[in-house]
Amino acid sequence: MNTMLIGVAGGTGSGKTTLTRHLKEHFGDAVTVIGHDSYYKRQEGRTFEERSRVNYDHPDAFDTDLLIRHLKELKAGRPIQCPVYSYADHNRTDRTVEILPSRVIVVEGILIFQDAALRDMFDIKIFVETDADERILRRCLRDVEERGRTLQSVAEQYLATVKPMHEMYVEPTRKYADIVVLGGGRNLVALDMIMQRIQGHIDRA
Repeated sequence: MNTMLIGVAGGTGSGKTTLTRHLKEHFGDAVTVIGHDSYYKRQEGRTFEERSRVNYDHPDAFDTDLLIRHLKELKAGRPIQCPVYSYADHNRTDRTVEILPSRVIVVEGILIFQDAALRDMFDIKIFVETDADERILRRCLRDVEERGRTLQSVAEQYLATVKPMHEMYVEPTRKYADIVVLGGGRNLVALDMIMQRIQGHIDRA
């Protein structure tokens, strides 16, 4: 199978998930979405309080080597067992989800362009860019409503790690992008262009 790998990076709350959801809804089973967050390292032997203080916006928080191995397996036409991460517990669970090879694999995450080995695997690199004020508001709403966090804990985490790590590691990877999408999933012009490129690959496969 001739698999196309697409990377969708950008800061927290930038609209990466919205963009990838549009692609999945449009192409169905032809597109598989994998989140870098699923590959957070397991926090062995740490209490909940200790796990909650880990810097999850630093490259060292991710088992990127495992993600790379899994993408190679998928490109070779073999299924993988993708880890399942619990945001509520701040830890990787014992469960996995089987992911089958597909024509197009979209990998989403804030730091997927930071690692050169992973970055070089992508056929198309997309960076989603959104105003910082809008991003933090989206993150607050998401973490409170979907992940059971308090507004205070979200604000503290943003100031302590999210913002400085974005400036240090995420924003500098913008230069590697083939496409910079302003405004996230609401940018219909960019979305249409990406869909045409994917459709062309599917038609040739």
